[in-house]
Amino acid sequence: MQIWNWHGFFIYLTNRYIFEGAVTTLWLTAFSICAGFVLGGALALMKRSRHQIVSLPARFYVWFFRGTPLLVQLIVIYTGLPKFGIRLDVVTCSLIGLSLNEAAYLAEIIRAGLNAVPPGQIAAARALGFEERQIAWRITFPQAMRIIVPPLGNSVNGLLKTTSVTSVISMEELLRRTQLLVQEHFMVLELFSVSALYYLAMTSAWDMVQRRLEHYVNKPYARPTSSRANAPANAQALPDIGQDAR
Repeated sequence: MQIWNWHGFFIYLTNRYIFEGAVTTLWLTAFSICAGFVLGGALALMKRSRHQIVSLPARFYVWFFRGTPLLVQLIVIYTGLPKFGIRLDVVTCSLIGLSLNEAAYLAEIIRAGLNAVPPGQIAAARALGFEERQIAWRITFPQAMRIIVPPLGNSVNGLLKTTSVTSVISMEELLRRTQLLVQEHFMVLELFSVSALYYLAMTSAWDMVQRRLEHYVNKPYARPTSSRANAPANAQALPDIGQDAR
């Protein structure tokens, strides 16, 4: 009995059907993270509101979508909405489910980033006559992004793999197409190994992008190495004011 088929492995490693499934996984991730970030940003601002009528719905949303499995949410959207006369295709259901679920997690990430900005800086900007829009774009958001980007990158990495859950409602992304080929050719180890390599390649590529993003948002706050190197020499060149005074 043959356990491993190298020929089949290399054939499916460059198979167009599998590759198109990986592309589907990528655009599912891209759309869901963008939609989730926009909705999550709105939820984060709502949770920060002092008015209960604004903050309570956002808190309930985050509590509900973080507390229930994504799989259950997808099944309810795909099979439950038609009972109310709302019929959506598999792609739309997948995008809605992933976006709504991701928004709940991103809302907490964004809220944590906004809360990390010292209130004193905002108060000082208002005292200097800055408008609220200027405070947001020049003070709050640039500093908050330093906190937001690392966990946001981890969310993208996780979402790349979480899209495989949509295979349950027949969304033909990478995992679903792998399963269909397994049922047809019975190369279980070979095909799932190919699928794992595709996921590993996509997450590794994103890791490189994430490092560049983190470097970019931290760049304005980085201390020049030349300044640190010259600091002791400059300090020694200064006169000892304390001894002169005595």
